[in-house]
Amino acid sequence: MHDFKLFKNSKVYFKNNTKSLVDTGYIGIKKIHANSELPKKRTKKNPLTKEDKKYNQKISSERVLNENVIGVIKRFHIISDKYRNRRKRFGLRFNLISGIYNYELER
Repeated sequence: MHDFKLFKNSKVYFKNNTKSLVDTGYIGIKKIHANSELPKKRTKKNPLTKEDKKYNQKISSERVLNENVIGVIKRFHIISDKYRNRRKRFGLRFNLISGIYNYELER
């Protein structure tokens, strides 16, 4: 399922004062959450200007920290594959993986 469709079906919404940084897969999120920033897309007819490229770089530099954490969590296959264990222990396992990641950050 596409990211934005999954987001809309999840019924999870942000508070109005929360800033959300999303990728280009979330085109149309401005209708749901006005305080969203998504990068500019280029087309064949309209290439990006230097200001657009700087804007995209600013957004991606803010998003890269979150993307790195998601990548680490995906290496444990807890969110990249279908979770086949007891749902009751999902939170515990997710917190343990987060703890391992935080421990590695401190080293």
